[in-house]
Amino acid sequence: GVGVTGREGGGSWAFDGGPLLLGVRHHGPGSAKAVRAALEAARPEVVLIEGPPEADALIPLAGEEEMRPPVALLAHAVDEPGRSAFWPLAEFSPEWVAIRWALEHEVPARFIDLPATHTLAWGRDGDGGGVEEPESEVTGEEADAEAADAVGDGEAEANVRVDPLAVLAETAGYDDPERWWEDVVEHRGAGDGDAFAPFGVLEEAMGALRETYGSGGHRRDLVREAQMRLQVRAAQREFGDAVAVVCGAWHVPALRQRTAVAADRALLKGLPKVKADMTWVPWTHRRLARASGYGAGIDSPGWYGHLFGARDRPVERWMTKVAGLLREEDRLVSSAHVIEAVRLAETLAVMRGRPLPGLGETTDAVRAVMCEGSDVPLALVHDRLVVGDVLGEVPRSAPAVPLQRDLDRIQRRLRLRPEALERELELDLRKETDAERSRLLHRLRLLGIEWGEPVTSRGSTGTFRETWRLRWEPELAVRIAEAGVWGTTVLAAATAKAEADAVAAQGLADVTGLAERCLLAELPEALPVVMRVLADRAALDADVGHLAQALPALVRSLRYGDVRGTDTRALAEVAAGLA
Repeated sequence: GVGVTGREGGGSWAFDGGPLLLGVRHHGPGSAKAVRAALEAARPEVVLIEGPPEADALIPLAGEEEMRPPVALLAHAVDEPGRSAFWPLAEFSPEWVAIRWALEHEVPARFIDLPATHTLAWGRDGDGGGVEEPESEVTGEEADAEAADAVGDGEAEANVRVDPLAVLAETAGYDDPERWWEDVVEHRGAGDGDAFAPFGVLEEAMGALRETYGSGGHRRDLVREAQMRLQVRAAQREFGDAVAVVCGAWHVPALRQRTAVAADRALLKGLPKVKADMTWVPWTHRRLARASGYGAGIDSPGWYGHLFGARDRPVERWMTKVAGLLREEDRLVSSAHVIEAVRLAETLAVMRGRPLPGLGETTDAVRAVMCEGSDVPLALVHDRLVVGDVLGEVPRSAPAVPLQRDLDRIQRRLRLRPEALERELELDLRKETDAERSRLLHRLRLLGIEWGEPVTSRGSTGTFRETWRLRWEPELAVRIAEAGVWGTTVLAAATAKAEADAVAAQGLADVTGLAERCLLAELPEALPVVMRVLADRAALDADVGHLAQALPALVRSLRYGDVRGTDTRALAEVAAGLA
């Protein structure tokens, strides 16, 4: 049904039915494999991908050795960095596979969705009638959830629509959309017949759903699809019909639809705009999971990554991974356990009428054989393997705000590598490297970049010890972009932010707390400003309760003077005056 025919001898392919429309499920490894097979068969002259066109210049970075998914395209408003949107991509995302295929075959790749300049502005101050958010598994655009988050939870909750994946699963007699998708797509081998067949079937199903439910009544979808149709037409004028389009399956019937150019342009006229910057940022498997609140649409990114990467015998390889993890946790798991777990998973699949064991069958088998019926070790398997703590990497050549570059430099110098897995860091402030690490973490906290959280030291109560709980979250990239307005280096930005916070502080206790944080972060230039504000506030405040609340932070700060080598004489004078 997609109108693609081949020519013998490895020559070019004729797209006699127009552009090749490859409707996918975002973050679906089965879709990713199918996209790769279809592109290999069709050999298009250009690949168009659902995503913001401003990212076209960033596509070549995806081919660099230092680029390791999961990663995300980050767009943020230049004048309001907190207004941002993410487009996450994993190794098993169809869009990522399409980008990599285009780079490997030296074929142009372009993004064709609504520009980020409009995505970020949509819904701002009431413009554009609010943000319309598709949240479906097959069609949900990851960035839409991010834009909703930027606008507000109330609007996001108001924009829920039918989930095509759930409707198709229910029609097929399944009570679990994930299980249906696994059976019809993920368990379909790459060599099962026509490379284009799954896309034709999925397009037909989406067409039927759109006939039944309409386009969802969401203006934003209509605008996005108008933009994509215009971009497809522009590519056809340049390359003929040898155009491949990779987009959410929900949009395929709309892109197939013949509409007037003037009508599409009319839908795009007058859209709100903001000035936007865009770059690549590291992402995590945990943030790809639906539980993260970002609407990426998959419960089990680690499992999906395994399905995509396993060359053969995925169940056997998965059980081996599980056994290795449990052994690391000192559980007695032998080769016999692995063999029995594989057999049980296969038996369960037969009993349940499934073509191959899925995540449900493997989980049940692991629980029964390797965990002796207990859900406690099974929770560890789910956390470490089914979801996973994979953190992507982006090349240093990727665009970044100056503050991010300074932070990267400091992290490398202090050997303090960002990690997705939560860990505790014990610091001895008598050692220079540990003292510098402490200063960095305190400065970042002043800037609202909560990479580390101070916790109570278990080994010692001395002031020369600090314990931090570290965990790098992808959204910290947004916090760094926001903090960039305060300065181009961590020190300069933290100093400027502390001075501004001192002037804006409401209560005396707030100022003394800020003075304590300035000492911990070692901000010598900010401290005089904070102390001046503190002295002024203390002189004017006659409330004994306020004065008493302000003292503890000052006394704590004075205790740090010996270890950190900080001059606290001004602090001592204010403390004595308050007392």
